Amino acid sequence: MCTPSPQPARDGLFLIAAAALWLAGCSQPTPPPEPVRAVKLLTVGTAALQSQTEYAGEVRARIESRLGFRVAGKIVQRQAELGQRVHAGQVLAQLDPQDYQLAAQAAQAQVSAAQTQRDLAAADFKRYAALKEQNFISGAELEKRDTTLKAAQATLAQAQAQASSQGHQTDYTRLVADVSGVITSIDAEPGQVVLAGTPVVRIAQDGVRDVVFAVPEDKVAPLHIGQSVSVRLWSAPDAPPLAGRVREIAASADPVTRTFAIKVAMDTPAAPPLGTTVYVTPQALSRAGISAITLPTSALRQQGQGTAVWVYDPASGTVRSQTVQIATADGNAAVVASGLTPGMQVVATGVHVLSQGQKVTVYQPKGVPASAQQAPSAPKDIAKPDAAAPAASKP
Repeated sequence: MCTPSPQPARDGLFLIAAAALWLAGCSQPTPPPEPVRAVKLLTVGTAALQSQTEYAGEVRARIESRLGFRVAGKIVQRQAELGQRVHAGQVLAQLDPQDYQLAAQAAQAQVSAAQTQRDLAAADFKRYAALKEQNFISGAELEKRDTTLKAAQATLAQAQAQASSQGHQTDYTRLVADVSGVITSIDAEPGQVVLAGTPVVRIAQDGVRDVVFAVPEDKVAPLHIGQSVSVRLWSAPDAPPLAGRVREIAASADPVTRTFAIKVAMDTPAAPPLGTTVYVTPQALSRAGISAITLPTSALRQQGQGTAVWVYDPASGTVRSQTVQIATADGNAAVVASGLTPGMQVVATGVHVLSQGQKVTVYQPKGVPASAQQAPSAPKDIAKPDAAAPAASKP
């Protein structure tokens, strides 16, 4: 009987051990446990808003007139200059008057001819009237001479009217300021041929001043005629604001900027100079005193198509994701319209290195006892007037 050799068994055990060692060498090392991160928290709360909406505006005259010649012609002289102060009756520009002077002379010649015809008819009527008294002519003949005299008088009156009109046409070759004010625009230059009514200069009349500014389409609805407006000078930021009221609201939006022009009447007699840059604060658009929830932008993160924050759970020491809706922004603060309620604690910084359900610890500055776990309150910033804070959604 043959006894099997132990060599094959030893070789099999050696192969199994070698395979085990090879598999152990190729396996991935066990990852180290995720570190417990320290996070800064802030407690969500509501506070009265203090910031206000300001718009840049410009001081303008209540009435700005575009002046032009009442007749057509070639400009030979322009006395007015941009920014010049003018008075009523001052000549601003001059057309070539030669053609109108010739027309006036022709009209005057027609007056002389008509006057001669009238005098001749009057003398003829006087002579025939004397003959009628002596019964040398009939009454019908005298009536003919009377009719001729009346026609001559009518022709003379027509010629005189035409001469007067031509004289006015000659006067219209001079552009005269009808009010006192400041030249704010020059629209024509010497040598240019203009039609009747073409604007040549624009004059801002002396008197009351308006502040003109523009608001977007979503801000024009709360504004109404007579509402109070605060006006602050850009050149004097420390000066007390001036009071004004809404005087006019544009009926349609500007075709280019899609904004509505608002005119504010200044209630003070010492109005700023023309062209002064001002900051306008409509009281109707003020959100001061309205309670809202705000967060620093460092606490926000993008989640899909929306915005979310990390809410801290003190019981488990973990964080969970909470979707929030942002109403608007003010500087570095974001106004939360929904998703949070007062009393919640959210992570203020480092939100991009956290994950759902991650264990964290509350960061404690040096010198603060470890038992002090109360997070600071949210900053007080701006929010929409209708931004109410509904109950937070559950994770």
